[in-house]
Amino acid sequence: MNKKVWIWQSFDYPNFTYDYKILLPLIEKVSKRVGQLNVLSKIIESDKLENITLNSLEEEIISSSAIEGEFLDRDSVKSSIVNRLAKSSDNINLDKKASNYVDILIDANFNNANLTIDRVLKWHYKLFEDYNTKLFKIEVGKFRRNRVQVVSGVIGKEKVFYEAPSPDRLIMEIEQYIDWFNTQEPTLLKAAIAHLWFVIIHPFDDGNGRIARAITEMALSQMNEKRSLKLYSLSKAINSNKKAYYNALEATTGYIEKKNLLDITIWCDYFLNTMYSAVDSSIKTIDRVIYKANFWDNFKNYSLNSRQILAINMLLDKEINYISTKKYAKITKSSTATASRDIKKLLDLNILKQVEGTKGRNIKYILNFKNKGF
Repeated sequence: MNKKVWIWQSFDYPNFTYDYKILLPLIEKVSKRVGQLNVLSKIIESDKLENITLNSLEEEIISSSAIEGEFLDRDSVKSSIVNRLAKSSDNINLDKKASNYVDILIDANFNNANLTIDRVLKWHYKLFEDYNTKLFKIEVGKFRRNRVQVVSGVIGKEKVFYEAPSPDRLIMEIEQYIDWFNTQEPTLLKAAIAHLWFVIIHPFDDGNGRIARAITEMALSQMNEKRSLKLYSLSKAINSNKKAYYNALEATTGYIEKKNLLDITIWCDYFLNTMYSAVDSSIKTIDRVIYKANFWDNFKNYSLNSRQILAINMLLDKEINYISTKKYAKITKSSTATASRDIKKLLDLNILKQVEGTKGRNIKYILNFKNKGF
């Protein structure tokens, strides 16, 4: 079996190449969607926009950890975000690990300062502060001193999916990387390469993926005209299909043989498609917020009871896709007769409409309100 040649062992590394003709349609597609997201951010109410920023940060932190198999408490993350964004010094009952990761992501998204070695090391220290295990010793807040292999499989039949550059190259690698990062104009391809290149260098014993995603957040935030906002979560999109994430890395870093080791088109294609999914998901969320606000503005003068309002809000929030008499009765804890009367009134007011093709006991109803949306 031939020994694998990793991407960093290529003669012309790190002069990455990619097929721009293949990527250009994707870049345009993502850029258009990002533009639509920016338009939405200008027309939505400030308090709702702030909630979306909080939720996006929360999802980024939860998902980036989940990619590595670490599951943070959502309430602890939420409390830490609110505390940090409010610039509060009250750390009572805040989970240290969650709070530190919040600090990293807030710094990456909202701090305009250049990327530096010191900044990266501080992020790593925060990620593993108070880390203590006899099973696996790591250098906390320091670059690794040992060779690293990404290995999987049972003992005796392990597969080496990646081998990182030797420790004696790390300072040179990181300095070159940081100089590139600070001198490149912010683009989608810069964010894609920043993520990949850091993973290639793999400068830490552990936490490389999370730090790479934090740097990617920094690169993407540089493209945002409002650095005070974070409106989507890339890590949530990555985490929804981790297999595709690792497949793209394996197809790029050397595990899968190819003619041109420095061709990173597959990775960039994956990254751009994942970006589109992340932005598209955010747009749909904001669209629902706007739709809900427009809906209640349109029907604000209608006299509805608490049961009707509850059912409508569940439809607006996509907690349910439709209602029937039986479902309405269960949701509102009312009798079938009451449910029928409530639904009839909503039909008479043109708030609900019957789903075409449903009849008898299987009649379903949905909202009768159009949303232009994006």
